[in-house]
Amino acid sequence: MSTNISKQKREDLLNKIKEIRTFIASAPQDENTGNLLSYLSDLEKDVNGKKYGLVFEEHREEIDEVLDTHTPVLTEEKELFIDNGGKMNFLIEGDNLASLKLLEKTHKGKIDLIYIDPPYNTGNKDFIYDDAYIDNNDCYRHSKWISFLIQRLKIARNLLTQDGVIFMSIDDNEQAELRMIADYIFGEHNFISEMIWQKKKGGSNDSRHVATEHEYILMYSKNKELLNNIFIAYGEEYVTRYKEKDEKGRFFWDTFKRKSGKQYYAITCPDGTVLEKDENGEPISWLRSEKRFLSDLAEGEARIIKVKGKWTVHFKQRQPEGYKPRSIITEYGTTSDGAAELKELFNSTNIFSNPKPVKLIEYLIKFIQNKNISILDFFAGSGTTGHAVMKLNAEDGGNRKFILCTNNENNICRDVTYERIKRVIDKENYSASLKYYKVEYVPISERMYYEYADELLRHIRELVELENGVNFIGNAEIAIVLTEEELDDFMTNIEAYGKCHKLYMGHDLLPDEEQEQSLADHGIEINIIPDYYYRDLQEV
Repeated sequence: MSTNISKQKREDLLNKIKEIRTFIASAPQDENTGNLLSYLSDLEKDVNGKKYGLVFEEHREEIDEVLDTHTPVLTEEKELFIDNGGKMNFLIEGDNLASLKLLEKTHKGKIDLIYIDPPYNTGNKDFIYDDAYIDNNDCYRHSKWISFLIQRLKIARNLLTQDGVIFMSIDDNEQAELRMIADYIFGEHNFISEMIWQKKKGGSNDSRHVATEHEYILMYSKNKELLNNIFIAYGEEYVTRYKEKDEKGRFFWDTFKRKSGKQYYAITCPDGTVLEKDENGEPISWLRSEKRFLSDLAEGEARIIKVKGKWTVHFKQRQPEGYKPRSIITEYGTTSDGAAELKELFNSTNIFSNPKPVKLIEYLIKFIQNKNISILDFFAGSGTTGHAVMKLNAEDGGNRKFILCTNNENNICRDVTYERIKRVIDKENYSASLKYYKVEYVPISERMYYEYADELLRHIRELVELENGVNFIGNAEIAIVLTEEELDDFMTNIEAYGKCHKLYMGHDLLPDEEQEQSLADHGIEINIIPDYYYRDLQEV
């Protein structure tokens, strides 16, 4: 019989805590004894805490301090707006924790697919924590990385639809830690796959021991039970073999006879010939059971015909829905391909280190067969995800849209991420539009409530645009009113809004009966802005 030693140690420690608490409770009470009892209570909670899983030293970032005293808001860089039709996409510049907190207001439960390529924490100045590079000499290297990522993934889970999925790229440095973080946040029962991507091909001598040619891509679902079966559609080259077509779809006639198998029985041809043994006298093995064959024959799914004077049996080989993606990815680009794509766009090298190839992200997006989905990348880097979404839409007629979030370290957001999307749209004439937002912060202390409220109201428009994928500037078909004065002004000049068909209205505005009738008469639909946009005001 095995003994749980750790459990016994916990129980012994808890008994000691109870004895100390009893002793303190019997002593004269003052502020110190109260503090000590509170401390013992916290200690008891820790002892009763997690028994298995990821253990790390929790750290706070500078952004945590900022968000304690400020509310993040969005401001648009209007001169960077790209209007080229199609779906409205968004690029958000700023700390991605603040961006995610804003997306929690606009996209909670609305993102179908997330892809992230976070810093790998190699110890080689690829991970900045509070404006300082983390290297191998930092004894809290892994704890800082875990603290950094875990709170972002918690929000990411909230953003996913119930059947949504997340893909996370990683290498050996934090693969084990990321797997445990993801199990903790998404639940190990929602784990889908840990795929291996061959990031480079050919020999390499840059490693002292073993040349590393791969990275990992972890895939989780928010709710695995609701996730549809995953199939990747076949390419045209494969599909063309299915030359026949009936009411059920495409197919070709394939031979029912198989060289090996366990289905042995006699098939009688129309002229009475019996097919049971081959020319060598060996029993013929058929593809399916006799019961299934007779059913297929009756339904026209099988046939017995003469080919070159000999009877043969065929069945309809139907075009499959697609193929199952494999856990080892070898044919969907390398980091060299990603670098070449950037070089072609920027006519320069060293634009971005180790970019993912477009083909890889396209492939992952195809795991979701729905072509009208929302995709988020909150470690957007060089913008490969946005590029892949637009390219795939152009290839298969999809209506996918993307949101990219990245900081502006070394002007990457403006000079690389945005510029790449702009150049791709211009070069390929993709039907896609883009809004560029920056995260700013409104202090919530030491100011009058009405001043704080007025400043937050000035940034509601961006949240409405983000959630609904619309653009108010220069758009005569929609309008927004946030105050009583704006509503009165709109109603007074309603004839000037002849093309307007939708009015976004602050949740606390109450149009009177006459105003409602006038809006209806002009064919203008009222769309109430959700009150959760104003949560910061309500908390103040």
